[in-house]
Amino acid sequence: MKTITVDILQDEALNLLKDLEAMNIIRVHNDNQEESSYSGKLMSEKYKGAMSKQSREEIDKQLDDLRNR
Repeated sequence: MKTITVDILQDEALNLLKDLEAMNIIRVHNDNQEESSYSGKLMSEKYKGAMSKQSREEIDKQLDDLRNR
């Protein structure tokens, strides 16, 4: 494992890093707790309850509808 430091110049770059972290390709560390709101645990807390509960059949039907468009 290698450690590097990067300067984020645009928010889009931060979004790319978040995506890479979500794919378990990289791990993002941040010393400033306020800015680390995108870390894995906080991200799950942020979106907890965002999806309504659906039956498996409803989800399968929605997926089939999307695939057949």
